[in-house]
Amino acid sequence: MTRNPVLRAAVIGTGGIAGAHAAALADLPDRVELAAVADIDSSRAAAFAERFAIPAVYTDAESLFANEALDLVHICTPPRSHAPLAITAMRAGVPALVEKPTALSLAEMDELAAVQATTGVPVLTVFQHRFGAAAVRLRALAESGKLGRPLVATCETLWYRDDSYFEAPWRGRWENEGGGPTMGHGIHQFDLLLSILGPWAEVTAMADRLARPTDTEDVSTALVRFDSGCLATVVNSVISPRETSRLRFDFEHATAEVEHLYGYTAADWRFTPAPGQEHLAQLWTAEAGPDRKGGHALQIEAILDALAAGEPPGVSLAEARRTLELAAATYASAFRGRPVAAGELGPEDPFTRSMDGGAVPWNPIKERSA
Repeated sequence: MTRNPVLRAAVIGTGGIAGAHAAALADLPDRVELAAVADIDSSRAAAFAERFAIPAVYTDAESLFANEALDLVHICTPPRSHAPLAITAMRAGVPALVEKPTALSLAEMDELAAVQATTGVPVLTVFQHRFGAAAVRLRALAESGKLGRPLVATCETLWYRDDSYFEAPWRGRWENEGGGPTMGHGIHQFDLLLSILGPWAEVTAMADRLARPTDTEDVSTALVRFDSGCLATVVNSVISPRETSRLRFDFEHATAEVEHLYGYTAADWRFTPAPGQEHLAQLWTAEAGPDRKGGHALQIEAILDALAAGEPPGVSLAEARRTLELAAATYASAFRGRPVAAGELGPEDPFTRSMDGGAVPWNPIKERSA
């Protein structure tokens, strides 16, 4: 049996989420080596390298790519730098796995797509909730038609971030994060929603800044119609003291639902057949896989499997754009006060160029703590 070579990976950015990437890579020593790290803060980069036994340290991406032969780079920096760094990686010939959101606007996503088409190097997005065993199982059952048509769904990201969370100068600003919880928090949940239900057709939404010292919204709500006819509600909040993440899918023949916070196992899911469809419960149980927490490790393993097999890894730029388009349409609907259809936001639309569309109805916060 021929053994696949150990791949070489690097991490750019050493903030909190970078630790999840490095820990996942460290658990796969026979498959991937974390060879280098880059951060503009040299002392922070050095401390991160020591923590994860990383041999090479750089203070900029250009030096990293000039000196390291890499198979994959993990971009874990604040959102504003995601697209520029992904472009740098593609031009260096290195596939990039980018933390959400991939870009701050649909226009940036289209720029990434253009560079990807030219270089042939993929950009992938961290949407790790797609890769949990229960989600993979539900997606397969939905696609098989055994559950019948999807009819109703709910998707709630009800989290809590106090005022001090937004003291970081890049948080809560359109130009740095692209948006509030719709872009930075709930996007994981409604990406999983889309991965199960398929293409969305229309969204009607509201968004507001009710409590936090931000320029962006701190809550949004949306009603989404899918191509299948399914209707879904999507709520994204950072002002909810009892934190939870909930998704529920009502098909003709069964309900599947999950409640968790920042990651789920199969045990967090509940499956309820409709009367007369009790045999589906056995099917759900029979096809259960290992009960591992859905997180970065599962997506990274899936990426390594795809790279080793010469197959396209997920989550592709096209799939990530569909998710980001729902975020853009949520803002456009909320601020324009009308429904927005999928595909309606063309290249010249203000909500394609930026998530706020130049139409935020509240005043920006003028002064902040550093």
